[in-house]
Amino acid sequence: MILAGDIGGTHTRIALFDEQSAPRLRMVLEQIYASREHHGLEEILSLFLSNQQVKLQAACFGVAGPVLKGRATASNLAWILDALSLAKLLKLESVWLLNDLAAHAAGIEHLEAGDLAPLNSAPAGEGNRALIAAGTGLGEAGVFWDGRQHLPFASEGGHADFAPRNETEIQLHRHLAAKFGHVSCERILSGPGLKNVYDFLRDSGTKEEPENLKQEMSQAADPAALIARYGLSGKASLCAHALTIFASVYGAEAGNVALRFLATGGVYLSGGIAARILPKLQEPGFMQAFADKGRMQALMKTIPVHVVTNDRVGLLGAAHYAWLQHNRGASTGTVSA
Repeated sequence: MILAGDIGGTHTRIALFDEQSAPRLRMVLEQIYASREHHGLEEILSLFLSNQQVKLQAACFGVAGPVLKGRATASNLAWILDALSLAKLLKLESVWLLNDLAAHAAGIEHLEAGDLAPLNSAPAGEGNRALIAAGTGLGEAGVFWDGRQHLPFASEGGHADFAPRNETEIQLHRHLAAKFGHVSCERILSGPGLKNVYDFLRDSGTKEEPENLKQEMSQAADPAALIARYGLSGKASLCAHALTIFASVYGAEAGNVALRFLATGGVYLSGGIAARILPKLQEPGFMQAFADKGRMQALMKTIPVHVVTNDRVGLLGAAHYAWLQHNRGASTGTVSA
């Protein structure tokens, strides 16, 4: 029995997997927790396991943030995770922490065909892969192809500088710089980032905010979800314009990641937002921005791009990573990504 977790700024997913059918592990139990309603992962694990009579062999947790020497500080949570402390709590010899996008990358291998929605017609190819995931924050990861297998590795590319490409994005950059100082890609490509784009369009006078939308926005628990819903339905031009800018910037940054990692094996969009706004991403704007890389345009058109529609990809990756490391006999806390 393997314990796996996908820890994000909004939700924490915890699941048990049965290894009897390995290497295709079977999920036997899953619970989803609101991350900010708990003081840390230890509290959630205690709740999850309180009524479970199971003997664990290994555990792995993907966390949104950098993992160094078996310790992680969550990027959008006041949580510190330590592999050795978790091993002690769980009475295990083997516990691993992974960057959440590295866990997503590990899970790509274990998805079914129906878990992926293609955004272009480029055929699958060999080579490195790249992942980008807009959610509570922005995650990016690479997957190195060594000629025999794909090996995921983490990055914190979502915090790299946002590069505006046109006059509207230059004005957006100035708006965000006045508010935040440093303008990372995450300031746009995330749930809070979509709200930043909405605020920019409203405050600059580019689009008017209807009174009914203003009232709904002031009461919304998830403003980004409200913007996406109105934007996709076409009920509010302000939301539709914000979503169009978001999708174009998403495509451009996905293309940047593809170039940095030479991801001829494909680019994958995971995270909580891509699947929800899939109709917008399937419009021409996303792929046009993805391929608009000057002299590299011909190369970009050969790279397959998919949206991951299975929101358990991080759990699958964490579980398989734990299974592999446990069967290799690796020591607790020695592996970080």
